[in-house]
Amino acid sequence: MKWIYIAAGIALFVKMLVLPNSAPVVPDFSIVESIVKDGGMPNAVTVIILRNRLYDTIFEVVVFTIAIMGVNFLLANEQPSCAIYRFTDQPSIVLARLGATIAAMVSIELAIRGHLSPGGGFAAGVAGGTAIGLIAITSSPEWMQGIYQRYHAATWEKVSVLVFIVLAAITLTGVELPHGEMGALLSGGIVPLLNILVAVKVALGSWAVILVFIRYRGLL
Repeated sequence: MKWIYIAAGIALFVKMLVLPNSAPVVPDFSIVESIVKDGGMPNAVTVIILRNRLYDTIFEVVVFTIAIMGVNFLLANEQPSCAIYRFTDQPSIVLARLGATIAAMVSIELAIRGHLSPGGGFAAGVAGGTAIGLIAITSSPEWMQGIYQRYHAATWEKVSVLVFIVLAAITLTGVELPHGEMGALLSGGIVPLLNILVAVKVALGSWAVILVFIRYRGLL
C-alpha cells in the first residue's frame, strides 16, 4: 500500500516542478480600490468591518458582551479561590510592566490610527487587555479590583457598548460624517470613533474577565 503513496508523491512532484505551469492569475485590485475610495480611508479591512458590514459588527460586539456576562453568571455560585498565584520576583515584575506599557501604547495607536494603517478597534482592545493582564500577574488582586471599582470600569464598558450601537444604527440609516482628506487622522467619518469605542469595550471587558478568573480560579 505504501508504494501507491510513493508513486502518487512522485507524480505530484513531476507535475509541480517538471511540467510547465499555466500563467498565474493576476488578482483584480479594482475592488479594493473602490472600497478604499468609498470609505475614505486607506485601511480597506476597517472599511469592510465598520462600514460595509457594520450590521455584522454590531452583533459581534453584542456577542462579546454576552460572553462576559456568561463568565460572571457561570462562576457566580463558586467559592472564591484561596490560593492566588502571581509573580513576586523583581525581574519578572519589571519585564511584565514594561511589556504592559508597550502594549498600552500600541493599543492607543491602533485605536486612534487603525483606520489609516493595519489595526482597528478589536486589535486595540486585545492589546489593551494584554496590558491589563500583564499588570494583573504582578499585582495584588485587591489592588486591581479596587482600581476597577474606583474608576467605574464596568459602567464605562456598558456605556461604550450602548454608544457604539446607537452610532452604528445611525450610520446604517445612511447618516454619515464627512470623510475628510484621505490619509488624515480625522478622515473616515464616524469610523475612527467606532474604532475607539470597540477598543474601550474589548479592553474593559477583558479586564472584567481577568478579575473574575483571578477571584474564582486563582489563575492569572
